[in-house]
Amino acid sequence: MGFVYVPMLLKSAEGKTRTVDMLVDSGAVWSCLPESEWKALGLQPTRVCQFTLADGTRIERKVSDCRFTYEGVEAPSPVILGERDDVALLGVVTLESLALVLNPYDRTLHPMRALLAPLKPATKAPAAAHAPQ
Repeated sequence: MGFVYVPMLLKSAEGKTRTVDMLVDSGAVWSCLPESEWKALGLQPTRVCQFTLADGTRIERKVSDCRFTYEGVEAPSPVILGERDDVALLGVVTLESLALVLNPYDRTLHPMRALLAPLKPATKAPAAAHAPQ
């Protein structure tokens, strides 16, 4: 399986926009932007979170919110404010906010088939009345 990059239009709360080629990472929970990208958008940290890297190292990163747009669909998502050498990653929370799934075979994003469960089980429709013959 190869790498999948997609162009993502990003927008800050102040309305600054920027298109960033992002690596789709179905193993990442949140999206991440390198320092140059989030600073160009003027994103401001809203909190600090702890993350565990693949090698087990724990790090802290600042987190903000951003709007992501892909093929005309726009949605908000948290974003990790990365450091200079961090990679622009598109995580599953952002993909789900945009109602997108990754097809690993052709390495493309597709609309997800959203499921909605009722709060209570559906009741059977009443049997159709038989008309007299």
